[in-house]
This record gives sequence, C-alpha cells and structure tokens, in this order.
Amino acid sequence: MAGFGLQYKDYEINDYQPQHLPSNLLPNEASPEWMNKGDNAWQLTAAAMVCLQSVPGLIILYGSMVKKKWAVNSSFMALYAFAAVLICWVLWGYHMSFGTALTPFLGKPDTALSQEPLLQKVIFGQIPTASFVFYQFGFAAITVILLGGSLLGRMNFYAWIIFVPLWLTLSYTVGAYSIWGIYGFLEPHIVDFSGGYVIHLSSGVAGFTAAYWVGPRHCDDRQNFPPNNIIHMLGGAGFLWLGWTGFNGGSPYAANVIASLAILNTHICTATSLLVWLSLDMIVYKKSSVVGAVQGMITGLVCITPGAGVVDSWAAILMGVMSGSIPWYTMMVVHKRSAFFQKVDDTLGVFHTHAVAGLLGGLLSGLFARPTLLEKFYGNDLRIGLVYSLIEGNLIKGLWQMGYQLLGACFVTAWNIVVTSLICILISRIVDLRMDEEDLLIGDDAVHGEEAYALWGDGERMPMPLRLRMTPKLPSFCRRSSQLQDN
Repeated sequence: MAGFGLQYKDYEINDYQPQHLPSNLLPNEASPEWMNKGDNAWQLTAAAMVCLQSVPGLIILYGSMVKKKWAVNSSFMALYAFAAVLICWVLWGYHMSFGTALTPFLGKPDTALSQEPLLQKVIFGQIPTASFVFYQFGFAAITVILLGGSLLGRMNFYAWIIFVPLWLTLSYTVGAYSIWGIYGFLEPHIVDFSGGYVIHLSSGVAGFTAAYWVGPRHCDDRQNFPPNNIIHMLGGAGFLWLGWTGFNGGSPYAANVIASLAILNTHICTATSLLVWLSLDMIVYKKSSVVGAVQGMITGLVCITPGAGVVDSWAAILMGVMSGSIPWYTMMVVHKRSAFFQKVDDTLGVFHTHAVAGLLGGLLSGLFARPTLLEKFYGNDLRIGLVYSLIEGNLIKGLWQMGYQLLGACFVTAWNIVVTSLICILISRIVDLRMDEEDLLIGDDAVHGEEAYALWGDGERMPMPLRLRMTPKLPSFCRRSSQLQDN
C-alpha cells in the first residue's frame, strides 16, 4: 500500500483526466461518463440470473414436481406468465411500479419503450434505465409464476391468461411502488432489501387467496399427487438456488461490498434452512425427504431476501434456522390440523414457503439489520434493527422499525387478499376459473392435446391404435397369390 501511495502522491484527484485511462475505459456515445461499466455488466448478469430462475428454473421445477398428467400444463403456465409479464411491464407496469407518483402507493402508467429515457442514467445507480427495467421485470415475472404454484392441477388456462396481466397491474405494482418506489409511502421506513414483502409475501398470500376462489383439484389428485420426476425437480431447484445469487446480489445495483455480503448471506441462510428442514423430517418421519429438502431450500432463500445485504452472516445462520423450522411447522403440523388450511388446496404449499417465510424474513430483518450496512445500502440512517437499537440505547427507534415492518406486512397481505379476490370474481364472470371434471380427470391431454412423456396412463385418453382403425387390406402380392389359387 505504501508503494501505491508513493507512486500516485504527485497526482491530485481533479488532475487525473480521462486521457490517462485505458482506451477501453474511455467514455464515448455508447458508454457515457456517468455509466459504470462494471456495475452495468454485473446488473445485466444478475438480471439474466433472475430470469433463469423462472425460465427454465420454475418451468422445470413445476413440470417435474406435479403429477405426470399435469406436467405440460404446469410448465406452460410458467412460460406464458413470463412472456405476458414482460409485455405488460414495458407497456405500463414498470412506470406504475417505479415512475412518477399517481398516489402514495402507485405510479402513473406509461410505456418503457422510448430510446431516450431507457439509455439515461437510472436514479438508483450508475447504470442505464434499460438495465434496471429488465432486472425489475425478472422480479415481476417470478412473483406471478410463484403465485401460480398454488393453482397447479386445476385452473382453467384461459382464466390464467386473463389473471396474469390483471394481477400484475392491480396488485404487484402497488406493492412494488409502496415499498420500493421513490415516492412510495413505505419506502423511507421499510427494510426490504430484495423483495421479502414485495415478491414473496404477496405471491404467497395472493396464491392462497386465488386457490380459495378457484377451488380444489380433483379428489384423486388431492389424495395422490406424486412428483413425476424427482431428478428434474432437483435440477429446477438448482436453477432457483444459484439464480438467487443475482436475485439478491443485484439489488444494490452496483458491484460493491453490499452485493458481496448479500450473496454470501443468501447461500449461508439457504444451506442452513435446508439442513434444518431435513433434520426435522428425519427426526419426526424417520425419512430424509428430497421434496422436503427442496422446500427447506426455498424457505431459506425467501427468508434471507429482505435482509440479505443488511444483516451480518451470523444473523443469516439464525435466519436459516428459523426459516427451516417455522415454515416446516406451519406446513407439516398446522396445515394438517387446520380445517381452513385443508379446505384451501394450495398445490405446492406456496403460502408456507413464501408467505410465512417472507413474513418471517421481514420481521427478522427488522430485528437484525445492522445500522452501518443499512446506511451503505439506503444512503441514510433512518432505519435500525431492534437488536442494535438496544445496543445503542435507542430502543424507541428499533421498536418503530419493527412497527413499520409489521405495517408493511399488513398492507401487502390485506391488499393482496382484497384485490386477488376481486380479480378472481371478475374473471369468473367471463370464463370458469376451474376446469370441468372430465378435463381434471384426464389432465394435459384434455387441456393442451399434448403429453409430457410418450407413455399412456394416469388418466389420459387412450387413442385407438392405428391398426384397429384401418380396414384390413391385403398387400398386392398376397392378392395376386390368392387369385392364382382361386384359378
């Protein structure tokens, strides 16, 4: 370090002109002075990783985690949602989530298609607006797809086609603007690093609400719904886990120390949660469930999300312990004992893995958030974790923080229950929310005319073999032989 000091001691910062930079770092029309190339490269990489969580991550996870007869429908629901959200996002959704204020919880609808604003600096960092739009699209898309996990195996696909743009417009944008938008009424107060409330609590609550209105799967499916391919399920889970590197690591919009800490904490919490869930399965059920391990992985990812870059790594371990045990208890014990939970058919348990884990993560972030990290990330000292408020002798400020975390959770929960219910009621006036019983019995073949595997069974219509539908005809040489014999 002393050598560097001697080497540059004759230079003042203001004297260091751009011509001293390597040619590849010099600003030009395509790389203006305000843009940090390293930050932008990382942001685009993080955005791609977030999108890979959905396509192909959740496509593979959903398609393999359900019964074979629903593999195509479940995967296709995710693929359609990804495409539909992108178009809605650039036409009106982005500005409703991050644009000029229309209300304290919603921005003015506008398109994000013009070259001039897309190539300008975004207010959140030294990257182009286009990079930010794409990154946030990945968040919006995965939220809708996660919600769909509650509805697999029975929702009318035409109803899903209508549901996706309506829910994105009326629900997701409100949560995103209220908590992340510059003028959102909760933005100055809430600790939500990367979407514990905006993405996971909202998708879990909305999915459970929509499941109530759509109704249950066929009774046979509710009683017997085994994954059709455990190995592929693990592959999809792998995309989800490693993709979370960009999910949380991209939230600072810069390749900085907060991004590094967020990535490390993400994987620490996830591994801890998986191991805790697996341990509970082995203690209680005497078996190491692969599906359970995946659920524990997901709850760990969700729980760390609201605090990934603003808590210490020891706190990430504690959050992993909590996320591997509390959602396990709600899913494996409370759900089975509660008549209400039994009535609502949440296919993949999204309420437990996302709503419960997201709420838990938000509250634990309000508890463990470190003031110095909060200041680095948010640029102010308005927030403080309750633990550190006790250490600093400022208990009131820490209690206020927990109050804001609870307020944010209540707002997101209430808004999603009401709006998702209204959307489902509206759609039910247009098309049926649930498939008819015959289609539910058959599955993919009835809905899409396609099957995941070239095997018959599990309820699909069995076509009559071609040879049984043809009128038998003798080959020409046989007919000639017969004629000769007759003669």
